[in-house]
Amino acid sequence: MSAFTFYIPTINLMGAGCLSDAADEIARRGHHKALIVTDHILNRLGVVAKVTTLLAERGVTAIVFDETKPNPTVDNVNAGLARLQQEACDCVISLGGGSPHDCAKGIALLAANGGSIKDYEGVDRSAKSQLPLIAINTTAGTASEMTRFCIITDESRHVKMAIVDKHVTPLMSVNDPELMLAKPAGLTAATGMDALTHAIEAYVSSAATPITDASAIMAIQLIAKHLRTAVQQGDNIEAREQMAYAQFLAGMAFNSAGLGYVHAMAHQLGGFYDLPHGVCNAVLLPYVQSFNARVCAARLKEVASFMGVDVSAMDDAQGAAAAIAAIQTLSRDVQIPAGLEQLGVKVDDFDRLTENALKDACGLTNPVQANHAEIRAIFQAAM
Repeated sequence: MSAFTFYIPTINLMGAGCLSDAADEIARRGHHKALIVTDHILNRLGVVAKVTTLLAERGVTAIVFDETKPNPTVDNVNAGLARLQQEACDCVISLGGGSPHDCAKGIALLAANGGSIKDYEGVDRSAKSQLPLIAINTTAGTASEMTRFCIITDESRHVKMAIVDKHVTPLMSVNDPELMLAKPAGLTAATGMDALTHAIEAYVSSAATPITDASAIMAIQLIAKHLRTAVQQGDNIEAREQMAYAQFLAGMAFNSAGLGYVHAMAHQLGGFYDLPHGVCNAVLLPYVQSFNARVCAARLKEVASFMGVDVSAMDDAQGAAAAIAAIQTLSRDVQIPAGLEQLGVKVDDFDRLTENALKDACGLTNPVQANHAEIRAIFQAAM
């Protein structure tokens, strides 16, 4: 095995009630004024007020920036940075799912490094660690609260930029399942399938290691066991907690093993049509794995086993097919759309989407390399 780097935040708080522990830690570290990056919905629901109250009780002032879009943009980052600088905040707190976390990462990175967020597209383009970032998670899916990945939409190009940089890794991640209760079924399904995609892409990655494998395997097992319950019973704290562990473990896996064509393609769908990232991943996942099965059928057979399929009498090809079938069954059970056409994707856009996906995939770790025709064929199959 070649040299390997494992990335993870310095502090990771998990479990019911750990939000209070996070507020204690923020104050203990000497922060006095935090920019909370979130969205209108969480603000309206009172989740932001819960956090600001805990901080105020510990002498920390909170400035709220709740303008994050579902697919955060360059303008989003710039507006948040302006607010941070205007208020002279000494740290950033992201509150929500992947969108607020990614927006906050962009803000914190620019606060320390300057320039435009476009300057940091690619791998490790920054020179300095970002402003201290505490990522408080309210969904179980993206794992953005603990990764070195930051995805920002460039409105001018209609593409999602992938910023992969050790300096955007949050200082502290917070996964309190009490914040995840009663989330809508559709959101729970999309984020849960996003986590499954992370785990599977990491498991079949050409950069997988025993450490990332262990994380991915447990994530797949937990998602297969608990996602349906979390979707159907939004107030089930046990299912929520297990999904919080699952998505974090999936993050541990892909944060170091990387991702593949599912994400390269889903990023383009999200940037071009402003579609939910988790839904795009869920639709594409079985079709990309059908492509990957040419070189990693044995790995996919193991995925089927992790998802509860008895593969003892199957060869590798049969096992890979069983994994793909299990993914599709789970997607149907949690009401994921059956294909891209239902999301408004147009065949006429395939060439542009494919070209951008191939550029995105250059920094990813795929088990097999695809060309333009093959990626286009996957888009077509997923319709």
